[in-house]
Amino acid sequence: MTDKAAAQPSKEHDNAKFMTAFDRERKWPNVRPKLAATLILLDRSGEIPKVLMGKRHAGHKFMAGKFVFPGGRIEAADRKMQALAPLPALVDEKLAKRRVKPSKTLPRALALAAMREMFEETGLVLGRPGAVDKVPEGDWTDFMQHGIAPDLSEIRFIARAITPPKRPKRFDTTFLCLDATWIAHRIEGVVTPDTELVELVWVPLKEAQELDLPHITRVVLKELEGRIADGMKHDTPTPFYYEKQRVWFREEL
Repeated sequence: MTDKAAAQPSKEHDNAKFMTAFDRERKWPNVRPKLAATLILLDRSGEIPKVLMGKRHAGHKFMAGKFVFPGGRIEAADRKMQALAPLPALVDEKLAKRRVKPSKTLPRALALAAMREMFEETGLVLGRPGAVDKVPEGDWTDFMQHGIAPDLSEIRFIARAITPPKRPKRFDTTFLCLDATWIAHRIEGVVTPDTELVELVWVPLKEAQELDLPHITRVVLKELEGRIADGMKHDTPTPFYYEKQRVWFREEL
């Protein structure tokens, strides 16, 4: 991690202070964080922006009953899958920053992982009509059966956060955003009382911050609010949250 941005992390930013104050529990064996990606679907068709939130099953040991953005761990197939259009150059560049193991394919894989997880957890197929040369077996084969292929050209990079040590699960999570107009197909019956997400709701951005949320999700919603006000520009610095010695820092990528 040698980028210039690393020299100016801030623990005084309001969001960093919030995380330091409220994200305190540390009682589990330490594990290495796993790469993960999540996707915020943003509906700006009305006067008030809305985001898609999913409520996690109450029986889960991890974040039971919390409202979250659909997402999950990156898989090997995400590194092999192709897209109809690449990420914007600035997004690709920023997604590659501050990585322990830099990789040219990681930015694309993170974006594809977020789209695949959205498909698995919600039944929403994001992209446009088309086909790619090679499709990995498994979930991507199911995705492509609907005649829709992923397009990464309008992905926005909203935030990144690493779960602190000694939490039950640790992730190095990339928070991405895509406009809801990219929903090309819906599969019914994916969300049920017995699935990982038991409910999907479109919530006005302000109201979403009042739901039962993980602390970092609340912070990301605040960051998204600022990005929307700024016109969702790619060159706006992207916040990277992490903890050192029980103090959270906000760094800009």
